[in-house]
Amino acid sequence: MLRLVIAFSFAQAAVAMARPAVSYRALALGADERAIGIIAGVYALLPLFVAVPLGRRTDHGRCAPLLPAGVILISGGTVLSATADSLTAMAAWGGLMGLGHLCFVIGAQSLVARQSAPADQDRNFGYLTVGVSFGQLFGPVGAGLVVAGEGGELARTSALALVIAAGTGLLGLGSLWRIERRSAAVPPPDRADRVPVHRILRTRGVPGGIFISLAILSATDVLTAYLPVLGEDRGISPLVVGLLLSLRAATTIACRLFMGPMIQAIGRTALLVGSCLLGGLLCAAVALPVPVWGLAVMLALLGFCLGAGQPLSMTTVVRAAPAEARSTALALRLTGNRLGQVAAPAGAGLLAGAVGTAAPFVLLGGLLLGAAGLALRDRDL
Repeated sequence: MLRLVIAFSFAQAAVAMARPAVSYRALALGADERAIGIIAGVYALLPLFVAVPLGRRTDHGRCAPLLPAGVILISGGTVLSATADSLTAMAAWGGLMGLGHLCFVIGAQSLVARQSAPADQDRNFGYLTVGVSFGQLFGPVGAGLVVAGEGGELARTSALALVIAAGTGLLGLGSLWRIERRSAAVPPPDRADRVPVHRILRTRGVPGGIFISLAILSATDVLTAYLPVLGEDRGISPLVVGLLLSLRAATTIACRLFMGPMIQAIGRTALLVGSCLLGGLLCAAVALPVPVWGLAVMLALLGFCLGAGQPLSMTTVVRAAPAEARSTALALRLTGNRLGQVAAPAGAGLLAGAVGTAAPFVLLGGLLLGAAGLALRDRDL
């Protein structure tokens, strides 16, 4: 488990460093708020078409090959984004980066689901997402340090940040050697025995888990993509924006490290509903014209609230889905995530262009409040 967390930390750090760097490079190339939203959305577009086939393959085969393939695609897309000289090219290479991230996440989540006892799933998914949070902790501040350097020449410094992000992702490859027990793979069944997608989606708990995950990831994703835009609008430097994003990630790590005791103290339902409810209110509050220290407090609390939902939604989907289709169910959850990553940034871009750069955070608050309602409805899972 530790080696998987390490590899995930490096892969996520690469993505978390690249996403704000892509936004800054797009701004240097003349992008407006709408263009930033489109570029952020394309990152999630290509994975929409391959998530379920990859999940099907993983249900009845090995998980491990997806992990190095994902790292290579992430780093390749990041390097190509650094050399892109048009917004169209940046969007295309961002899609390649998103495909790599999807491959890695499906492989990692399926590995945890397959090799964890039911009683250990909450804990192990929590540990896995600690790796995600470590990457989100160091990636944005690294991007801020590099982009802000040398006079803040965005075109050059953002490209340098993207190259460093690509190298960061490749550092995790060594941790993936023989990470899967070969005995864990299952033989492929006849196609007729495969659980239909519509049956998985009609299983109680799966749609709610998908939407909760979508809302939380959309909040994290739009925060990463749009806090730089909000910072530019309010005169906050890239370095400070990077520190704010890393503060959010640090409190997410704190939440996930103490998930076990919190679940024992208040229960899974109270933790999930309460974190989504408070997170929605805090996300909407980011739109308020508060000083930097106030924004830091809100993002710290928001990070803690966002920490619980992802691992708990993974466990909810795995427990609700048919045993022979758990990877496919996790892939459907990731498809929902990617739909959110397409729709939320695009909607955020339209809102930001029409109303102002603070409006997307109100949209995210509404999504999280809806997630709290669904978590309460499925409380006995």
